[in-house]
Amino acid sequence: MASIFSLIFILIGGVASGLLSSVASMASLASYPVLLAVGIPPVYANVTNDAALIWTSIGSTISSTKELKGHWHQVAFYSIFTIVGSLIGCRLLLAFPSSVFEKVVPIFIAGSGVMVIVSGKHHSLEPHKRPLWQEIFYIAALLGMGVYTGYFGAAGGVIVLVLLTYITDEKFIVVNAIKNVICGLANLVALIVFIFTSRIYWMQAIPLAIGMFIGGYLGMDILRKVPARYVRIFIAALAFIQAGYFFYKAYML
Repeated sequence: MASIFSLIFILIGGVASGLLSSVASMASLASYPVLLAVGIPPVYANVTNDAALIWTSIGSTISSTKELKGHWHQVAFYSIFTIVGSLIGCRLLLAFPSSVFEKVVPIFIAGSGVMVIVSGKHHSLEPHKRPLWQEIFYIAALLGMGVYTGYFGAAGGVIVLVLLTYITDEKFIVVNAIKNVICGLANLVALIVFIFTSRIYWMQAIPLAIGMFIGGYLGMDILRKVPARYVRIFIAALAFIQAGYFFYKAYML
């Protein structure tokens, strides 16, 4: 039974996680270590994290209805690929041991930090001017990111954000809003699978979800006031910090 102090700790961590998710696509930088700190094993911490993550997306989606107006057809189309990928990722998570799971994560996160910097210098072509192979590559990458979201998800939102920057020609804040919905749906699918196939620590997931909803809602207001260039730098810095943290845990301990 969780103590009142650990529940408050998780709630505060959830608010921080929701802010990081909506602003920097880095929810797990706060939420995953919080769950580990209260004694939840790594794989189950990831599953419990998924159970709460969807509330970040709900909060940020409610807060960004203005940015999403006229873009719901894009959300629906891209979500198909990330949802299918998420189902595959869930299966992989349950099939492979935690040692494999922990050693792969730092590589994905460090790569996401590099990608977010590179994408900031990208100037997208108009959709009708892109070669077909490029369109297919980006869609396949979204499918791959769905797999990663179902498998672990840490910094997965960053890579989805980068891919959407290349796929669409929208402003950064609009792309970020689309990303929040897509990742939320992928996490929802993962949660449904895990409810029946794994263990979720609901006592910890509930306060984490409440905090994530609050942080996700407030984060979009912050994002509207900060230039996209600074947000990208912030995202990349957090990605490298998180990659270092998981690299240390996986290879140095």
